[in-house]
Amino acid sequence: MAPFPQFLSSLANFARPRHLAPFAVLATAALPQTADARAGGYDGIWNVTFATTRGNCSSGYSVPFVVTGSRVSSAGGGRVSGRVNHSGAVAVQVSVGASHASGGGRLAGLNGAGSWKGVISGDRCSGTWQARRI
Repeated sequence: MAPFPQFLSSLANFARPRHLAPFAVLATAALPQTADARAGGYDGIWNVTFATTRGNCSSGYSVPFVVTGSRVSSAGGGRVSGRVNHSGAVAVQVSVGASHASGGGRLAGLNGAGSWKGVISGDRCSGTWQARRI
């Protein structure tokens, strides 16, 4: 089993097809703009950075995600699935091999924030995430 940095690196490597530019993911706690509340208001590539607050998993790794309408998916591969609603509430599940994590939070404008928890290489970990749309 891969440690947390390799788990995120593996996900990032899945998400890097040669035909796509740089990647990015999920977002912040400000109230959504009127445009954000419309369908597709969160569309784009988001870069999510993870911080571990509990457990023996590394922090500071970023993973790209894509939002299209209400769907959240990987930016080119891996197992990422999730939803974002019209007010920016987001829920996402990620898995690579035996490691898996889920998270939730809120997107607003160009930023986002939330929390995550999972089992990474057999260790139970949890923490926070911050995102920026690129």
